[in-house]
Amino acid sequence: MFDTFLMVDWSAANRPRIGRDSIWVCRRRREEERLFNPSTRREAKTLLRELLEEAFRGGERVLAGFDFPFGYPSGLAALLALEGPPWRALWQKIASLLHEGALNQNNRFEVAAALNKALAGQAFPFWGCPAGKEGPCLKPKSHRAYRRLGVGERRLIDDYLPSAQPCWKLLGAGSVGGQALTGIPLVKALREDPLWAESAAVWPFETGLAAPGPEARVVFAEIYPSLWPLAPDAGEIKDRAQVSAAARHFGECDKAGELAPLFSGDPGLSPQQRRPVESEEGWILGVTRRQSRAARVAIPASSSNYLRDPAEITRRSFAAIRAETDLERFPPAIRGLALRLAHAAGDAGILADLAWSEGAAERGRSALLAGAPILVDSEMVAAGIARTKLPAANPVICTLNRPETHNEAERLGTTRSAAAVDLWREHLLGSIVAIGTAPTALFRLLEVIAEGAGKPALVLGFAVGFIGAAEGKAALIDPRRGLSFIALKGRRGGSAFAAAALNALLERAS
Repeated sequence: MFDTFLMVDWSAANRPRIGRDSIWVCRRRREEERLFNPSTRREAKTLLRELLEEAFRGGERVLAGFDFPFGYPSGLAALLALEGPPWRALWQKIASLLHEGALNQNNRFEVAAALNKALAGQAFPFWGCPAGKEGPCLKPKSHRAYRRLGVGERRLIDDYLPSAQPCWKLLGAGSVGGQALTGIPLVKALREDPLWAESAAVWPFETGLAAPGPEARVVFAEIYPSLWPLAPDAGEIKDRAQVSAAARHFGECDKAGELAPLFSGDPGLSPQQRRPVESEEGWILGVTRRQSRAARVAIPASSSNYLRDPAEITRRSFAAIRAETDLERFPPAIRGLALRLAHAAGDAGILADLAWSEGAAERGRSALLAGAPILVDSEMVAAGIARTKLPAANPVICTLNRPETHNEAERLGTTRSAAAVDLWREHLLGSIVAIGTAPTALFRLLEVIAEGAGKPALVLGFAVGFIGAAEGKAALIDPRRGLSFIALKGRRGGSAFAAAALNALLERAS
């Protein structure tokens, strides 16, 4: 069917970058494979056009696959009152709003906020943004208000793949929303290139769920590189390995005469299901049946076959975090801390809730170098601190279990965690405060400071719980208080997070 297979792993990074978390392109033809790693989306667009032109002028037929959603859950175009074929109208709308800079700057969060405003006047359905991009029509976390809006959270194809993320999610582990907003205008421009516009088609919008006819010499399709098992070589970048595997897979299927049936998607789809797929939602090439998580888990032959080298475990863990999230969105002084928090959580997605005041990390490190005491709300936070890295034998103070704390808590009818904070007064000025357990400790800290106690150099706010944690951290972050802070918004937190944040500061301070 095809002579050239062009597979693209896209990126929504906001600055030039190569290597991990960047754009990778694989071209495979006649068993020959070439890999490209353009540093910006503009550079990638030029490259892709040149590769397509070379193939088209050479009389070749091209399958071009892109790893982001080509469509959204059905009903979106109607809610936006767009005219014409829903998929084409949405592509036009997104392309009219998105602006790209020469150095990869883009306004994808503003585009999402504008679409949210037009749809609901509120922060849905798009969600996920870094600090500084939050507003009335875009929030860091999901709202779960899809039913009220009248549009689904996921496309039909997304339900076939348990690991697929909603196309509304713009930031965080596994997110594809940013790639879609920046990638759809690219595919639209390539599809409409005058050289091959009359000989090109977007599957399945322009072909239906069927193999494209021979008149379509350039076929654009959505792919999902994680569809196939992958074992990158040592040190090999995952995205690079994935585009290579995708190009090889489709090439081998074509050679064996097994590619054409893949364009039919799931043969069991009803006419009612096919209509939105073909007109608005799209499909992922290669998915012909529902998958289960269990089916994708390989059980090791021996329970003793696991990695033991601690340095290698850490290296691979950090590499996995970098592959799942764009650490470049954080200021340089915060990146190491963000990395360690994701490592402590086993989930890079928490970084969407990370908040900090300007210069917070620098103030914390300076205070540590000056010998500032470290005030902690629990023994668990204290136990997690890397004492050997303390730059000035900084005292670590936990007053939770002192007898006077217990007596004061009973007298005042409050928690021991809150009462323990009153014993910090003489140490507060210029200190580092690490709260990783009790919301009441955080609330009491803010009260004590409001009463006139000295301000710490830095407050690490990682209180955890269903009652008070989110509210306490929101109060800490309030700029009117004038406090220097690093905090994890919402209910999540814990002593391991507070200790990890402090240890990240120690790495640069020692």
